Amino acid sequence: MRIIPAIDIIDGKCVRLSKGDYSTKKIYNENPVEVAKEFESYGIQYLHLVDLDGAKSKHIVNHKVLDQIASRTSLKIDFGGGLKTDDDLRIAFESGANQVTGGSIAVKDPDTFRSWLQKFGSDKIILGADANNEKIAVSGWLEESDQELIPFIKQYQQEGVQYVICTDISKDGMLEGPSFDLYKKIILETEEQANLKLIASGGISTFDELPQLAEIGCEGTVIGKAIYEGRISMKQLECFILNN
Repeated sequence: MRIIPAIDIIDGKCVRLSKGDYSTKKIYNENPVEVAKEFESYGIQYLHLVDLDGAKSKHIVNHKVLDQIASRTSLKIDFGGGLKTDDDLRIAFESGANQVTGGSIAVKDPDTFRSWLQKFGSDKIILGADANNEKIAVSGWLEESDQELIPFIKQYQQEGVQYVICTDISKDGMLEGPSFDLYKKIILETEEQANLKLIASGGISTFDELPQLAEIGCEGTVIGKAIYEGRISMKQLECFILNN
């Protein structure tokens, strides 16, 4: 299972929110590049970079931060937040993203999202399936849609999606543990096609949860606040990576 630390960006700074609520913003570092370089020094190979300004303004904003991290580390970066147009994707890829995550766009403009899958390939496009009470949430989690989570994932799985990042918003930033039952359910209900790479996100609070997510069958896990609050040490993650 891949370990994927998260860096969320507001005003060019590394922050974390709770349950996606912008009023809960906590700044952890003024310089996201420093954070990324520290991750890399512990053997981390992947990074989940979220442009929260972009999610709010509905177009890419913090691409310069992406460019700085991509040019000063060898981390493989998946980038998301407000990507709505082909131009947004062009900027993201030109700035060094290895993959991009589309969430709201997959709900509100499925034709554009499908065109990205065809144009860039399913190895480059991640479906962002963020949910509250198993209903898909959009626009930086500021809106809840009427789409049910698992049918939403299965529909796009049939259209070639391989990578899905699923965040249970009720867990995000709360350090109360991830939604094990939800991830089990997704994996069970999508296993017929056997091509889904599910990335767990939200609520990771202790190191012991990582082997449990691996056991369920998650392909990766995004870890944010647990790292920044010292609940999981970088040394523990380094050992996990070396032993898996």
